Amino acid sequence: MSSISDIVIRPLQDIDECRAAENLQGAVWPGDDILIVPAHVLLTAAHNGGVVLGAWDDEELVGFVFGFLGAQQDGDEEHLSAALKHCSHMLAVLPTYRNRHIGLNLKWAQRQAVLAQGLDHVTWTYDPLEARNAHLNINRLGAVCRTYLPNLYGAMQDVLNKGLPSDRFQVDWWIASSRVGERQTTTPSPPTDLNEFSILNPSLPDPERGLPLPAESDYPSIPPRPLVEIPADFQGLKRADSALALAWRLQTRELFASLFRQGYQVETFIRRTIEGRTRAFYGLRQLP
Repeated sequence: MSSISDIVIRPLQDIDECRAAENLQGAVWPGDDILIVPAHVLLTAAHNGGVVLGAWDDEELVGFVFGFLGAQQDGDEEHLSAALKHCSHMLAVLPTYRNRHIGLNLKWAQRQAVLAQGLDHVTWTYDPLEARNAHLNINRLGAVCRTYLPNLYGAMQDVLNKGLPSDRFQVDWWIASSRVGERQTTTPSPPTDLNEFSILNPSLPDPERGLPLPAESDYPSIPPRPLVEIPADFQGLKRADSALALAWRLQTRELFASLFRQGYQVETFIRRTIEGRTRAFYGLRQLP
């Protein structure tokens, strides 16, 4: 396996390279009847304003990012305006190549390609209960979120998503902002003093299994600096107790939807060991 400096990121150029991206999807999201973006769609997008970039280890495709032109719609039906944006649909890295910043570098290459098109706004979706993705998207890349989409894709059959509603955050990545630009060279440390915040749904420990139990919010009104807790290892929790995973899904769905309606925005992600338990939190701020 090559070092990270040997990984080359460049656009997918022909149908054979796009077929390699088909195969990569199956390796990243295993399961029965998974929905794969076909090679002909990837190639058509790449030739018509989309961005389809691959990470190559010599002649092997080990990761790719795929997105296309979209429109951010604002206003009511009678006064609807639409601004062009880039809709980033898929980011994938082979399991054997993870933890080497390949996904991160693919996103930075995507940023440069979209900026070259004259756009400054990128959106994508991810499962808000996946702590690893939260750290990448919110902390490393500097995306923010104020949109919750319940059960967006319906029932999904791949291993990572099967058995639960496919709720998603839609994040906004303002790629020309100083917040994002600074993240390309420096990742700011999340706050260390949680006493500055108020945890809306502090988890309770399960003394027998060590799994976090969701707790009801103790706050009749939202405090100035709220945190929303999620499981630190959602996939592990789901394998251990699918009913508990669903309880976390439904509780956090209600919390995030309420916060977003009140004008709050996710701006940071915090992971801490507290009294021997690894815990994870989203930090939110109310927009002016």
